[in-house]
Amino acid sequence: MTDIGGGAVSAGLDEGPLIELAMDPKAARPPESPSPGRRRRRMWPGVLGAYVGMIAAIITLNFFLPRFMPGDPITALVSRGSSTFVYGEASKTKLKEFYGLNGSLPSQFGHYLNRLAHGDLGRSISTNQSVVHDVAKAIPWTLLLITTSMLLSAGIGLVLGVHAGWRRDKPADRVLMTGLLSAREFPQYLLGSMLLFFFAVKLGWLPIGGAETAFSSDFSLWHRITDIARHAALPIIVLTAGLTVSYYLVMRSGMVDELGSDYLMLGRAKGLRNRRLKYRYAARNALVPVLSLTAVEIGFAVTANIIIEQVFSYPGLGGLLLGSVASRDYPTMQGAFLVLSVGIVTVNAIADLTYRRFDPRATG
Repeated sequence: MTDIGGGAVSAGLDEGPLIELAMDPKAARPPESPSPGRRRRRMWPGVLGAYVGMIAAIITLNFFLPRFMPGDPITALVSRGSSTFVYGEASKTKLKEFYGLNGSLPSQFGHYLNRLAHGDLGRSISTNQSVVHDVAKAIPWTLLLITTSMLLSAGIGLVLGVHAGWRRDKPADRVLMTGLLSAREFPQYLLGSMLLFFFAVKLGWLPIGGAETAFSSDFSLWHRITDIARHAALPIIVLTAGLTVSYYLVMRSGMVDELGSDYLMLGRAKGLRNRRLKYRYAARNALVPVLSLTAVEIGFAVTANIIIEQVFSYPGLGGLLLGSVASRDYPTMQGAFLVLSVGIVTVNAIADLTYRRFDPRATG
């Protein structure tokens, strides 16, 4: 018999299956628990029902909240001093009829739902362009910032979290924790302004704003890619800095929890290398909470990106939304907010189903 941590393991017993059993939480499922297929079938109606209810609530609030704001889009459009000034109440009445703002709120809501059912988000009051066109033009830029920042922050945060959790309470862990938490509390709009002033104004290394240079469509493909990357560099850095900390903290916490697990003790007794124990087993099991964290991080990324796009004059959905709020452009405001909100809710629903799929402890 070989003594391991106060316990005993028979020297003649093949420990390989025992270690794999301890390292795989799915193998520890009690016999009476329902099968994964049955549990997934049971969870679908609940998640789908919550998703549909949330979408209905978003559509309703998306219509009524802008109309409860002070001001009026037609008044803002034709006010004195504006480039679209129109004199006379008759002209204002015609404009209200054209944009469907002359009826009662229930009537306007009915027309809004009818258009929405046909994929029509209305026409912008400020630009007189289709809102679908304006939103479709802005979405790629927002997706570029958010997707790149999410991938970078997840990669950096998870790697740092694995190493910090494995060597917890060491000087490097404390320094890293202090630095990342301090960076998280630093206002992103202030960080963005400082980076913009230093790298764009003082050094001139990066563009001061926008998403691409004027007439860049005439450039070669490689020249255009580098031009877009230079414009997106600072917004991505600022957004990544705010997202990395959460991944780091969750991964570090998960690794610390895994360090006291029996399967690591058995793995060391079997002679497995620390690298294999750290990455193949401990890090893999600690990844489960990251699935739900990703959905939360996307919501944070969307809200933070609205401010970041404004700081860097980036032509994404954030800038489109804030511009429509300033001009009381109801259709554009509703279209941009609807796309952002539905995107966040959809990602959360997918993450919920994925989390339940990979974590057998989650119930349907």
